[in-house]
Amino acid sequence: MYKENVYKILLNEKIAKDVYKMILEGDTQYITAPGQFVNIKLEGKFLRRPISVCDCDDNTITIIYKVVGEGTDQMAKMTAGESLDILTGLGNGYDISKSEKPMLIGGGVGVPPMYMLAKKLIEDGQKVTVILGFNTKDEIFYEDEFKALGADVIVATADGSYGVKGFVTDAFIEDYDYFYTCGPLPMFKAVYDKTTTSGQFSFEERMGCGFGACMGCSCKTKYGSKRICKDGPVLVKEEIIW
Repeated sequence: MYKENVYKILLNEKIAKDVYKMILEGDTQYITAPGQFVNIKLEGKFLRRPISVCDCDDNTITIIYKVVGEGTDQMAKMTAGESLDILTGLGNGYDISKSEKPMLIGGGVGVPPMYMLAKKLIEDGQKVTVILGFNTKDEIFYEDEFKALGADVIVATADGSYGVKGFVTDAFIEDYDYFYTCGPLPMFKAVYDKTTTSGQFSFEERMGCGFGACMGCSCKTKYGSKRICKDGPVLVKEEIIW
């Protein structure tokens, strides 16, 4: 179930190169699983902007976004006290019942949904390892926040300016029984090829409506066509077609 509502901006701050953290106050009851997303209406823009939920509590939602175009640049200029029209409770989210020693893999702006996921898995008593991938040191965010949850954290940078030099796959651990991931498609293919267990991928796709009506984000899977916004964004490894 999804819900459209108006949310008040409590905080909108830069936390890394071109990356911003926004905390919104409003109804959070329709966010029921880590990996779900919100769809944000921006003045003057025809399509809403889908952004993963980083965290939420009884009355606030935290999102983290990167400025990559006009829409996110418009968001970055907003200040506390302003309001946004948002659809919440979108997407299926991650199923956290599949593991005991999961490996979480986030690349760039695929990192934020890993935070709420790690929190839920740790609350469930699971031993969590988080691998965060960035291009360079000045893009890194939320390393300390993941550590504060109690997760083992490994950071990889493509240029070697911090942590493991290389990609997330260069930082893989051996002792895991399941994986969860979010990030760009080239990273997904590398993760798919290197992982030895089942796992869940959270895909990004351009969306028209965000709740399954327009069919604009449909993709083919081994089990037929699925809508990333409604049947996803989380797909299991075994159903993905490359």
